[in-house]
Amino acid sequence: MHNFFKVLADETRLRCLVLIYENRGLCVCELCHALDLPQSKISRHLSLIKLNKLIIDRREGQWVLYSPHPDISAFKENIIKASIKELIDTSPFKEDRKRLYEMANRPHVSKESSYV
Repeated sequence: MHNFFKVLADETRLRCLVLIYENRGLCVCELCHALDLPQSKISRHLSLIKLNKLIIDRREGQWVLYSPHPDISAFKENIIKASIKELIDTSPFKEDRKRLYEMANRPHVSKESSYV
């Protein structure tokens, strides 16, 4: 449980997690664009989130998509949902979402969004 809260305590990991849960799946390039951070930094944070079983990855053609872990506990899911609800209109989360939605040629656009 301690590691779960460590994931949430880091702003970059939380920003990634919020966008992944809101959009039900994103690739690294979308997260890099939305957070305006280099691929190496995003990938490092995604590996820690994945290690804590909060997200999974799957390959779709040339893309690796990260999506919410299907077997996450209700407790953790409720905390993530509550966090998203609290952060949705705050900085930098609001700006991340705006950059993501304005991204041209997104490789994967989920039809399901709005996790909260």
